[in-house]
Parts: sequence; C-alpha cells; structure tokens
Amino acid sequence: MNRKLKNSELDRLEVSEFKDALKSPIIIVLDNIRSLNNIGSVFRTSDAFLIKKIYLCGITAQPPHNDIRKTALGSTETVAWEHHESTTKVIEKLKSIGVKICSIEQAENAIMLNEFEPQPNTTYAFVFGNEVKGVQQEVIDISDSVIEIPQFGTKHSLNISVSTGVVIWDVFNKIKNKA
Repeated sequence: MNRKLKNSELDRLEVSEFKDALKSPIIIVLDNIRSLNNIGSVFRTSDAFLIKKIYLCGITAQPPHNDIRKTALGSTETVAWEHHESTTKVIEKLKSIGVKICSIEQAENAIMLNEFEPQPNTTYAFVFGNEVKGVQQEVIDISDSVIEIPQFGTKHSLNISVSTGVVIWDVFNKIKNKA
C-alpha cells in the first residue's frame, strides 16, 4: 500500500537554502502573458525545478499581486525575477552573455521538443508567449531556435502554464540525465 506523504515528510528546501542552491541552467522569459494565474503557475513550476530566473516582459504582470500569489504559493519569494518592457531587449541582453534563446512556438522548421538535445555547459532561455498571439514574431526572429511541443489531438495549443511545465520537466530531465 502507498501512504500519501505529509508536507513535513517531503524534505523541501527552506527559502534561504533555495536561494543558495545551485540552479538549473534554465531561464524563463514570459512574453506578454495576460493571465495572472498562469504567471503564478510558472513561478511555482520554476521553484520546483530550481530555475535560474524568470523575466516578465511587456504586459506580463509582476508580483506582488493577489492573483499571482494564489497559484505561486510563495514561489515569487524564492525564484529570482525581473520585469522589462521589451522582450527583444531582454533576449539581446541574454544572447550577449552566451545564453541560447529558444522560443516555444509552432513555426516552420521548429525542433520537436522530444528531439531537442540540450548541450552541456549551456544556459537556455525558453520564451513563452501570449495566450492568444503566442511569441512575438520579432522575438522568434532573434531566437537561436524554435521548439514545438508535439500534440496529437484536435486542439492547436496548450495553456501557457502547461507548456512551461512540459518544457521545463523535459529539459531539466535531459540535463540531469547527462550530468
């Protein structure tokens, strides 16, 4: 029989331990995300996988906000983040320090996520776009690559918080297994 664990048994990091912990070489860039609940969910997932930083760009709301707090469950206090008006300026800054930029989008010549192989000793920034319009074309144009999550049903997209979870888990797992 499997007994459900209590929160006290989960051996989670304290906030100070999280801040001092070695982070995964993954950065998240949110490009004009409308939903505060989606933003909070991205923070929570980013906490779970020791994401290096989140960049909130354009209209993407920033903490503190009650609707972000509801889904973030305190992770806005653990995960490093910055807000910038321009997604393209953030991308250019990250590229200038050697970060590889991957827009998550359905596009011509996109690499399927299951075929994406992260390179050792490389930091990646994954850009997730607006719930209706997706990642801005000007951001795709300056990205190093575009990655698509394979889908097999009738719908054309996944919710941004789901997409973020799928990508982070996949890439985190691939990096961890190569280490």
